[in-house]
Amino acid sequence: MLRHNPGTHPAVLPVGFAFSLRRQVPSPRRVSVYVDGFNLYYGLLKPSPAIKWLDLSALATALRPAAVTTVRYFTARVRPVPDPGSAQRQRLYLRALETLPNVTVHLGHFSVHPSRMALTHPRPGGPRTVEVHKTEEKGSDVNLATALLLDGLDGLYDEAIVISGDSDLVEPIRQANVRFGPVHVLNPRKRHSDLAGAAASYAQLNPALVPRCQLPNVVTLASGRTITRPVEYQ
Repeated sequence: MLRHNPGTHPAVLPVGFAFSLRRQVPSPRRVSVYVDGFNLYYGLLKPSPAIKWLDLSALATALRPAAVTTVRYFTARVRPVPDPGSAQRQRLYLRALETLPNVTVHLGHFSVHPSRMALTHPRPGGPRTVEVHKTEEKGSDVNLATALLLDGLDGLYDEAIVISGDSDLVEPIRQANVRFGPVHVLNPRKRHSDLAGAAASYAQLNPALVPRCQLPNVVTLASGRTITRPVEYQ
């Protein structure tokens, strides 16, 4: 369900109009889309391999067909643990995204280290802990928040869309929404988030859009070389 928040930036002039001496001329609305890559992956893409080859430019256009859209994608380069092929598949995907002129990729940090964790149901007389590979992604939320605020300060958007359910983004979204214009949140997961109270509107990202917004199976790079959609993404 879409929720609206009245506490948004009051536009002094009607957004979407550029003034000339003779008349008001409609101008395309500038919409910036900020994608929390790991939140999107684990919230929607991971269970369905066929939708992982996602065209972020096409998704932005599907969300705002009449607007001029830019997309910022925030992620980190994964390590090949525990899946040996994960890093190579991600590398191919990031190279494919580089062919989209309105998409930029912003990298945080990904770490893997051994960690001992408690078992939820240890057997009587058995060990109570087990050693696991602990993966951590750092920086994407901070990078997204920084870009959202700086882009607003620089007047780069009339409207922003944040694709995430990360409650750490509550305050930057609230401030951008009040100061720079409406900020809408689309959560990849079908669940409540504290972001609902900070954004101009809040809803689940429509899963039906994603299968229709896939990159070509073969993507041509600027060099003329091509890359092919991984078989694991089909």
